[in-house]
Amino acid sequence: MTSRSLFAVTGAVVAVVAILASGRYGRAARLTEVKVTIPQLSELTFAVNNDSRQVAWHMFVETVTRVSTQPLVGDEGIVREALTSMYGLFATTRETLKATRPSPAVPSGQTVEYLAITMLNRELRPFLSKWHPRLGEFEQAHPHGSESAWTDNEACRAELQRVQHHIHGYASAFARLAGVREAEAMIGRVPGPRTRVGDLGRDGGQANRP
Repeated sequence: MTSRSLFAVTGAVVAVVAILASGRYGRAARLTEVKVTIPQLSELTFAVNNDSRQVAWHMFVETVTRVSTQPLVGDEGIVREALTSMYGLFATTRETLKATRPSPAVPSGQTVEYLAITMLNRELRPFLSKWHPRLGEFEQAHPHGSESAWTDNEACRAELQRVQHHIHGYASAFARLAGVREAEAMIGRVPGPRTRVGDLGRDGGQANRP
């Protein structure tokens, strides 16, 4: 084979590879509209591609494997561990978003990044900024004390359960964006919000019974 023929064959092969790669990239970059209903945000339309589906899957796994959606049953568990787990979700979400490319901006839909950042700023950040320092003060003043002696223990658990209910909605949304099947079976059921003793009525709590 002459050098001219070899050059022609090589050029043809490169062209075919470029066309195939372009087709694969086009399929990966193609946006799909997905409608998701989140109780705190109502119904939103998202534009997703393969990259954003990967981010949504990562966020789904993080939310459903932490205390964020797996509650402390009754008075079991340790509040400090729950707060640490919630902080871990915050940090992991932030690092995941920093390590991925931004989704293409489209006027007709939101992005998975919007959903993740909203979860951080509307749910996790207010909860952690309120309860992390309060628990820290108790721990510093009572280094060997039990959490049951913490006067805010019940209030913190009640608010933790409220946040879990909210994050349950985000987890379901991430699953929908990632294309996860039977997501609710994986997430499980979050118990109803706790009612603090001080909030019970004169009926001794009758109104809080099923």
